[in-house]
Amino acid sequence: MPKLTVENVGEFDVEPGKRLVLALTDDAQIDQLHACGGAARCTTCRVEFIEGEPDKMTVAEKNTLEAREVTGCRLSCQILCDHDMTVRVISRLEGSGRADAGHRPHDEIEPQPVEWVEK
Repeated sequence: MPKLTVENVGEFDVEPGKRLVLALTDDAQIDQLHACGGAARCTTCRVEFIEGEPDKMTVAEKNTLEAREVTGCRLSCQILCDHDMTVRVISRLEGSGRADAGHRPHDEIEPQPVEWVEK
């Protein structure tokens, strides 16, 4: 079972293949933002990897990060917990001024993942 370590929060066992955004909100009980509902449209679910950053990303994540000119972080809605990882949550409801974190993302990655690997 993969271990998710969240900086300044703790370590959690996560069901293999669970979306990182859901592991953060459901398992770690963190008020991680996900304004678009986990569809890789907004970048509010950003995290920084301390260890265990996946070496692949979905096309949706790549396109959204590039369009918003975001670097140095990843979208937790587009990452599956399939190995141990340590993250820093940088996008939380507390202090954001938003009424809520967003509606609960589906269990499966949306849009359907197509991995992108630089050639």
